[in-house]
Amino acid sequence: MSEPPVLDTVRTIATPEGCELELRIAGPITRVRAWFYDFLLRLVGWLGLAMAAGATGRLGMGFLLVGGFLLEWFYPILFEVYMEGQTPGKRACDLVVVHDDGRPVGWNGAFIRNTVRFVDFLPLLYAAGFIASLLNAEGKRLGDLAAGTVVAHAGGRRPESQSPAGIQEKGAEPPPLPLTMEEQQAIIEYHRRAGQLTDERALELAVLPEPLTVGLSPEQARRRLLRIGNFLLGQR
Repeated sequence: MSEPPVLDTVRTIATPEGCELELRIAGPITRVRAWFYDFLLRLVGWLGLAMAAGATGRLGMGFLLVGGFLLEWFYPILFEVYMEGQTPGKRACDLVVVHDDGRPVGWNGAFIRNTVRFVDFLPLLYAAGFIASLLNAEGKRLGDLAAGTVVAHAGGRRPESQSPAGIQEKGAEPPPLPLTMEEQQAIIEYHRRAGQLTDERALELAVLPEPLTVGLSPEQARRRLLRIGNFLLGQR
């Protein structure tokens, strides 16, 4: 009996050398987390620029504007080129930017995808980029579409022993609060498909029902949902 297919945005790429490369496309939650980490680092940079500008007298405003321009536009480009497709935020979240064929991103790709960010930002808070990511299967914002790049999980395919399919959570746990019929069905569906989800996607989905998983790590949240699923399916 063949194993059920893995439910995820996994792309298999055949390289010229005859090898197959698997790209696990990153979901929006992980990408937002990486963006937030980079935002905090840039905020520290802005504070440093403001302090330096205040100490330079009349040249302060010009120094602040030039420094801010370099920080906002060259921060992602330089890191993605010299850190193999990873800004500090992406590295913290184990994400990487690569071309559609799996090649490392270079100057051209990094420049295009980050220059188009101002379009992704329109009209407010990356609304255009978010809508674009919902309209294509690989979650690409406009910058990625223009540059032919994609954001993927850097760790590659995990060993089978580490996949959700190998986790059989024992025990049952009643829900800590009343659940609607739709919420119960969602948890049961997650429980039934846990073995077909990739590790990254299973953990990403596990933290979404915050009333049930607030304060838990993604792994703890996944295990709690599986125990609640056991309970809803009649295990005691």
